[in-house]
Amino acid sequence: MEKLVESLKENLKSVQVRLGEPLSEHTTFKIGGPADIFVEPYDMEELSFVLKAVKESGLPLTVLGLGSNVLVQDGGIRGVVVCLSEMQQVKRCVDNTITMGAGFLLKDVSEFACEHGLTGLEFAIGIPGSLGGAVFMNAGAYGGEMKDVVTTVRAVDFEGNLHTYDVNDLNFAYRHSVFHDNHEVIGEVVMSLQPGNISEIKAVMNDLTEKRESKQPLEHASAGSTFKRPPGLFAGTIIDQLGLKGLSIGDAQVSTKHAGFVVNVGHASAKDVLGVIHEVQRRVKVAHNVNLETEVRIIGEE
Repeated sequence: MEKLVESLKENLKSVQVRLGEPLSEHTTFKIGGPADIFVEPYDMEELSFVLKAVKESGLPLTVLGLGSNVLVQDGGIRGVVVCLSEMQQVKRCVDNTITMGAGFLLKDVSEFACEHGLTGLEFAIGIPGSLGGAVFMNAGAYGGEMKDVVTTVRAVDFEGNLHTYDVNDLNFAYRHSVFHDNHEVIGEVVMSLQPGNISEIKAVMNDLTEKRESKQPLEHASAGSTFKRPPGLFAGTIIDQLGLKGLSIGDAQVSTKHAGFVVNVGHASAKDVLGVIHEVQRRVKVAHNVNLETEVRIIGEE
């Protein structure tokens, strides 16, 4: 481990390599134990170097975007956590195509498209998290998904090799992409949009923002929507109908505003959150014989 840290510090800016970094500071849930080694590469070249160095070290590797769709357990993560939040060196618009680094907030990507009079990313204005994470999960809202706009993705494998994928190779499905299977790390994303009227685009974005703020529990820390949508049903609706709003363990709670969210109302632990999730799953199974799956990724050690 020491040899890897020395190598990373020699080749990267030292402030990007930290030991025992609390992951509660890097997740929207504000929950998570420490990472043994925490690294933030700036660009594709640095990302390639880091992944290759970690592979050669034999240490386990975990990739984190902006931490918006994950619950890091209280024991933290062993080995190396590579965080992509600084991957914001690429940001360009050519004709109807925008290319951006994976570390940008999806909200910023949506606003960048609007500034250039391009329509197609309005749906993304209210989705928390990074561009890379959104592509990884094929994030969507209000009738739009990333698969509708993404044309090319540049990624790096764990040996440090760079790969380019076009839309036909991405295997997009509901909350799924090829990166679930090949485990490569998304570095840059190319999106194709359509010309539009900036005022009209802004109006749609403002409307979607108002809807999100009125319906979602943004006043509390969370990882976004907690559960996947069961076939033909809505998770929030069936949880609400069972009277589970407000169900709490410690400071983890089924939101009283939207039952599809488990929120951190204070200083919840990951154990608290998992307790709430498991109880919701149990009651939904008993009442509807439905296996409610988490949309939130659960990582790390207990």
